[in-house]
Amino acid sequence: MRAGAMARNLYITAVGPASGKALVSLGFMEMLAARVERVGFFRPIVRSPDERDPGIELMRARYGLGPTYEEMHGLTAEAATALIAGGAAEELDKRVLAAYRALERRCDFVVCEGTDYVGPSSALDFELNANLANQLGCPVLVVVNGSASADIVEDVRLARESLEHRTCELFGVIVNRVAPADVDAIEARLAPHTGEEWVYVIPEDPELARPSVAEIQAALGASPLLPDAQAPARDVSEVRVAAMSAEHFVQELVDDTLVIVPGDRADIVIACLACTVSPGFPSVAGIVLTGGYELAPAVRRLLADAPFPVLEVTERTHRVAAAVPAVRPVLRAGDERKIASAIGLFERSVDRTELHMRFAVKRPARVTPTMFEYELLERATAAHRRIVLPEGEDDRVLRAADILLRRGVVALTILGAPDAVRARAATLGLDLAAAELIDPACSPERERYAGIYHELRKHKGMTEELASDTLADPTYYGTMMVHVGAVDGMVSGAAHTTGDTIRPAFEFIRARPGVSVVSSVFFMCLPDRVLVYGDCAVNPKPDSAALADIAISSAETASVFGIEPRIAMLSYATGDSASGAQVDAVREATERVRSTRADLKVEGPIQYDAAVDAAVAELKLPGSEVAGQATVFIFPDLDTGNVAYKAVQRSSGAVAIGPVLQGLRKPVNDLSRGCTVTDVVNTVAITAIQGEGEMR
Repeated sequence: MRAGAMARNLYITAVGPASGKALVSLGFMEMLAARVERVGFFRPIVRSPDERDPGIELMRARYGLGPTYEEMHGLTAEAATALIAGGAAEELDKRVLAAYRALERRCDFVVCEGTDYVGPSSALDFELNANLANQLGCPVLVVVNGSASADIVEDVRLARESLEHRTCELFGVIVNRVAPADVDAIEARLAPHTGEEWVYVIPEDPELARPSVAEIQAALGASPLLPDAQAPARDVSEVRVAAMSAEHFVQELVDDTLVIVPGDRADIVIACLACTVSPGFPSVAGIVLTGGYELAPAVRRLLADAPFPVLEVTERTHRVAAAVPAVRPVLRAGDERKIASAIGLFERSVDRTELHMRFAVKRPARVTPTMFEYELLERATAAHRRIVLPEGEDDRVLRAADILLRRGVVALTILGAPDAVRARAATLGLDLAAAELIDPACSPERERYAGIYHELRKHKGMTEELASDTLADPTYYGTMMVHVGAVDGMVSGAAHTTGDTIRPAFEFIRARPGVSVVSSVFFMCLPDRVLVYGDCAVNPKPDSAALADIAISSAETASVFGIEPRIAMLSYATGDSASGAQVDAVREATERVRSTRADLKVEGPIQYDAAVDAAVAELKLPGSEVAGQATVFIFPDLDTGNVAYKAVQRSSGAVAIGPVLQGLRKPVNDLSRGCTVTDVVNTVAITAIQGEGEMR
């Protein structure tokens, strides 16, 4: 692609099979989702008419894309092959172009992912993709499989020359799946051979090449031993045929092994279960029982709560063992662990700033939920913070930690008995090796922290003994880590009340200078925008001074997270339409905000409909800078705010992120006890961002 040119679409194709272009497509979609309001994804040719393309389904689910599955592809491989064989290649071009143009009209940017080798040879397939890219008017990003190349420099040169020969506009080259130890050497060899386009090298991630137990089950046509058993999805790192005694089998077992064993070997089955539930032993990913043999009823009962799937097939062991290595993994919607690994790998390997400059897209004024969530992770990653998670016994927290570590968003300290945390992580198939694990009860820092706590609270009657006992509590221990600077922030509340989470912060982290009241906000992610609601979690009945302080803090929080603050001080009346104690308090709070922060746009008292609906605003408050376009909503009391955010969340399907505490000297944030894994991930990212600048 010529220097200075910018793209509004992109065609991602590969030189050969198994290049990992799905990872590259996902990386670009993730990056564009933060800056493009209407990003699209298109595949000119999909493999099967009967099974939906997993790449399209992944993009539709992850990015909430509006077009239907049928609108996101041109035709099937069977139809494409028939047209090519029948000499009707022009008809193929027309059908793909028509489908693409219909999608393009609805999008600001379209990522196209090329074919999966529908032709009889790689050369013909490359020719097909180059032609389709030209037909669609897309610059081409070519992906080279670095693991299958004898000479990567030569492959890159040939790919570039082949595309130029076909008059394609070259956007860049990615050499993917390179052995990690060879990345630096290959980058150095490629440097003298790059043209105006860029070339990036992405290392191989062995985990992304591992099939899941579910994929193996589908390939084998296996049936679950216990259809109602709820076992975690696991990836398979090793495959072992258990043909030896249980004693020798256990000695050779490694984590995440798929065990293939005849159904009459109850000793091996019991050994797998014992190893997986015993700390210090490898954890099994799953078992495939072969030969159609029936397990004894007692053994079946033992497996009812097994932390791994048990599958059955009628085929002989040797046939199953031969079939499993042919199963190839695919990035699928819902596999958050692999998605996080893939995105993290892409983001660590490319220069996103350089890529942003190549896209002819203007950031819209409105921040969509997808943009907001992506920017949370992007900014948190850039901040390089360490966050403590006190609830190491909660599976949601551990799953979120796994995702955060895979993407490289933050460094993590997890509180809990290390052996128990590791054992549970192994059972869930999680990788927490990069996390610091601390048991507060056994930590050498506990007594030092207790001494600090005693000094801070002895005027309140705190004794040394009570301080020591209190610091064994993970929430107090984690908050003290924030206080002394051992970590940059804390996230808790998945298994504790809001009071349990914030009480230690109130005791010794305390409010920032100039802030009279610590408060909270929720980020309400509606389908087309993100709003800020405060205070919905902390202050039951704030007076006018507190309301003004909450409004100012909420506006500052909105600004930190890229939302232009336009503050609506909510009440049951708008303007001068009514008076009374409550509405007068809101009116006074509004005036306090105006006198304290003349730079902020604020309106109040104002009803919710006048704050969000332009037509109502024109009737009730014509000419207002806030009415009809408010982004920050301040509720008059906790009852109103808590009811309102939950009503909006449940009735509109909005995602509520929070409560996010504001006004503390250092960031501590609360989770709802009904939180999801995504909630934990987002709250950790918010906490890391709060840890920037003056919050440090």
